[in-house]
Amino acid sequence: MSIHPILSALRRHKTGTILIALQIALTLAIVCNALFIIRTQFEQMGRPTGLDEHHLLMVATIQSDINSSTDAGKATLDASIKADLTALRQLPDVVDAYETRSIPLSGGLWGLGIRMTPSGSYGSHTTYFHADEHTLATLGLRLVAGRNFRSDEIGEDDDFGVLQPAVIIVSKHLADNLFPHGDALGKPVYFTSATKPSTIVGIVERMQTSSTYRGTDNRTWDSTLVPMRLVTPSHYYVVRTKPGRLAAAMQSVAAALYAQDPQRVIPDGTEGDEMGVRSFTQIRAEAYQGDRTLAMLMGIISIILLAVTGCGIAGLSSFWVGQRRRHIGVRRALGATRRDIVSYFLVENALISAAGVIVGILLAFEFNSWMMGQFELTRLSPVYVLIGVVMLLLLSQGAALAPALRAARIAPAEAMRSS
Repeated sequence: MSIHPILSALRRHKTGTILIALQIALTLAIVCNALFIIRTQFEQMGRPTGLDEHHLLMVATIQSDINSSTDAGKATLDASIKADLTALRQLPDVVDAYETRSIPLSGGLWGLGIRMTPSGSYGSHTTYFHADEHTLATLGLRLVAGRNFRSDEIGEDDDFGVLQPAVIIVSKHLADNLFPHGDALGKPVYFTSATKPSTIVGIVERMQTSSTYRGTDNRTWDSTLVPMRLVTPSHYYVVRTKPGRLAAAMQSVAAALYAQDPQRVIPDGTEGDEMGVRSFTQIRAEAYQGDRTLAMLMGIISIILLAVTGCGIAGLSSFWVGQRRRHIGVRRALGATRRDIVSYFLVENALISAAGVIVGILLAFEFNSWMMGQFELTRLSPVYVLIGVVMLLLLSQGAALAPALRAARIAPAEAMRSS
């Protein structure tokens, strides 16, 4: 088949040709980046936190009846927290428990800068978590170097003083950031405003921060455990349950806490507050709700764009078939087969699609470069561009096939009578 008649026909229909090519280009650019974003979102949602996620629950409790602004009130609250933990650890469904402000993915990004010297520049930033000697066992964190906290190292934090614990445990990612040569264990560091050093006595393999940070991974895994109990009326208990006992523990834990202090409040979520007792599965789902919504939105946009583009190609092909009935009849009269007619329209559509795809590839990478600057996304993989190209070419040919088959059914005599 000679391509010159096809090119000549396209030159006579420049407007329609250019519009469809541009539509294909824009669709390719958007769909490629949408697929890339969807994949990125699902990768983020599936990242392991380093915890024993399937056996964890978190309990929010408020003891507003205790005045923590006085020394006597603080002592009463501290004794109440210790009694709560003793009661929780004795439950038959519970493996271990501890008190804290937050855990990975629970929200509340409590961050500090870290210096190598009291007045030096910041070497890194970290999210810190209150912890005690039961934290590693409760969360299921894997200690890869050093030791756990001792009970005599656990202090009290009322949220007003400068944070400068004598010892800390850090994630391996943070340790490698601070000490690239792998000699972090035993080294002193200084938190923001601290004048006393905090010595790294342990390193855990992996621990995500309390936020679903969507930028680069530089801060996502920079976590620090500080040996302190949070002595404030509002705090959280983290509980690790025995296998298969999570649902039962969610009931027994709340009952045990009410038995210790009937005046406490464990939110039930009915007044817009967070649920007082949540499994880690619920915490993860809530943390990544925005990511799931974004992935769903990008998927819907992609489907709509592909549908609109397919309808546009089919509509233009049908229009051209109607305009060329006489031309088709003459070709059929001169011996062109139905296969020749179908091939003509498919090749014509393929040329338009190829032009649109070439422009779309350039637009896809330009669009990705812009998003990298605005939203800190990573560079678009050529694999997604290839997927988009194949998808658009198959869509365009499929959309043009029905009009091409309809053109092939036009009889020579019928086409000549209608002219």
